[in-house]
Amino acid sequence: MPRDLILGTAGHIDHGKTSLVKALTGIDCDRLPEEKARGITIDIGFATLELPSPSGRGAGGEGYRLGIVDVPGHERFVKNMLAGATGIDLVVLIIAADDSIMPQTREHLEILKLLGIRHGVIAMTKCDLVDETTQEVVELEIRDLVQGSFLDNAPIIRTSAHTGRGIEELKTAIAATCDSFSHSPSASEPALGEGERLNAWFRLPIDRSFVVQGHGTVVTGSVQSGSVKVGDEVEWLPSGRAVRVRSLQTHDQPVDEVHRGMRAAVNLAGVDHKDVVRGQEIATPGYLKPSRVVTVRLHCLREMKRPIKHRLPVRFHVGTSEIMGTVSLLDCDTVDPGGWGLAQLFLDDPATTTWGQPFVIRGSSATLTIGGGQVLQPVAKKIRRRHLETLERVEKLWTGDAKERALAVAWFGGFAGFTQADLVRGANLAPDQATHVIQQLRDEHRLVTVTFHGGRQAILHADVISELDERILTALGKMHEESPLMTSHDRKKVQAQLDYIGDDALVHAEVDRLIKMKKIVGDLRRVARADFKPKLSASLRKLKDKVVEAYHTAGFQPPDPASFATQAGGNAASLKDLFDVCVAEGFLVHIDGDVFLHNEIEAEMRRRVTERLTSGPGATVAEIRDLLGTTRKYAIPYCEYIDRIGLTKRDGDLRVLARTTMEEPRTQ
Repeated sequence: MPRDLILGTAGHIDHGKTSLVKALTGIDCDRLPEEKARGITIDIGFATLELPSPSGRGAGGEGYRLGIVDVPGHERFVKNMLAGATGIDLVVLIIAADDSIMPQTREHLEILKLLGIRHGVIAMTKCDLVDETTQEVVELEIRDLVQGSFLDNAPIIRTSAHTGRGIEELKTAIAATCDSFSHSPSASEPALGEGERLNAWFRLPIDRSFVVQGHGTVVTGSVQSGSVKVGDEVEWLPSGRAVRVRSLQTHDQPVDEVHRGMRAAVNLAGVDHKDVVRGQEIATPGYLKPSRVVTVRLHCLREMKRPIKHRLPVRFHVGTSEIMGTVSLLDCDTVDPGGWGLAQLFLDDPATTTWGQPFVIRGSSATLTIGGGQVLQPVAKKIRRRHLETLERVEKLWTGDAKERALAVAWFGGFAGFTQADLVRGANLAPDQATHVIQQLRDEHRLVTVTFHGGRQAILHADVISELDERILTALGKMHEESPLMTSHDRKKVQAQLDYIGDDALVHAEVDRLIKMKKIVGDLRRVARADFKPKLSASLRKLKDKVVEAYHTAGFQPPDPASFATQAGGNAASLKDLFDVCVAEGFLVHIDGDVFLHNEIEAEMRRRVTERLTSGPGATVAEIRDLLGTTRKYAIPYCEYIDRIGLTKRDGDLRVLARTTMEEPRTQ
């Protein structure tokens, strides 16, 4: 099978791009009536060209099948040119001999460089209209134009679509260019697109759609990665809706599968044509995620007369989409011509991008290409300007080390953690590579696995876990400072101090992990820092012993806590905390308000009530009062307490057993 590649055209209006494609392929790419009437290309057009491999290296010697994307050259239709340039492997830069270099020649070349195109040839067209000397002068001007670019050493082929001059030579030059990178599977990718080739997942940015009678909606585009088969389910973005592939075509021929490097027409089941617009994508479900905020490396074109300023409104071109947005510079106030900076783009509509994906920005009036760059965070949150720690993490995203990129993605995932799909999309890893990198980083303790109740797990950056641990220990330490007599604190109250984390289950799981690590002591009810010691003075310890003994002796007619004020003397202000300590340590049970019982007396109350209600009918408050040998003052709070802990329940004026066994009901 020939190798499938995408060839794009570029150049100024009326320099003969469409005529040259027709001479190469026999196909007229101007399909719109308006294009025929005006004699100019308005929208992108498509053709097919099969070429043999001059060296025999390409695709086992079987050559190349090129899907050609012909783009418009008029300055008003640069947005269409940008949509057409998405996913191309090589380009033919077209310059007319009678016009030489024109404004869109320069703009298209800058766009191609921004999009990371690395291979191409140059066609000098309309050579039949000028003499040999003029052709030589134009060739010198072209060499000066492309100096230092990816076309620096590209062949310049002199052609004429009218006479047929140079057409075969151009075909040979195109095939030779394909040969120059065909032996290297990654070389056909844009400079930052290696991961797109590695990823097995399918992705196709939509550049047009139409309806086929009897079949429904068909979308077309250049397959950027992976493959898809008839019957597969794909995700339609940015809506996220799952749709089925009904049928496929490439080069006007029905096929069962399309893959990277092909122009594809995809018939989607259940999709209304009116809902499809250029800029949408279809992809393997689960990997892409639209976002209205993206973090980028931003370049200002050297030819610009003014720098890119903070808060500049722009048109963001990525894939086949064009979205209005605003530039937020992160590490500077301006990006000077020829310079680079870190920025975020705040977009009016969500964009679907991946790490390293090239983009172009143009002025809000769409008259000028300003710059471009590469996406660093496809899904981003607002980053505070000039925040050094955060910017250092952003910079680590721009590295050739897959593990460092993965760690940066994990750090930005914060307390929410991250997934394999986040690494595929945000760190340029293939799915199987992402799994391997995660395991490596876990083995190196740079990622930490947190296990939730129920078995669910999350993986977080070790620095994020350290921060969470510090926040938990700090919150618990603050509670110890506020109540220095308390040996432990209610776990739910501790976790409530961190409700801003936004994931109670994570905090709960991390407290469990800290208990296992012996940084916290406690259980599901109460916890304390392992390094905390209650600050009970000798006099308070004696007073605590007196309180506990007094409640044990008093039985079901306990004393009023205020009655110990005289005995407390100078420690009277600490009485409340002292009672909390007694409850926390299990000596006393808080019944209600100022009513406490010794823990043994509370257990005896539950035993008597259970025995009475098991052997007889329900009991009134008065009967329970007599059963316990107390007064109504205490009987009512006792009855409400045993209702609250689930031992009894009310049935009219009676209390009846809510349980049938003597299992421990107390939760305090």
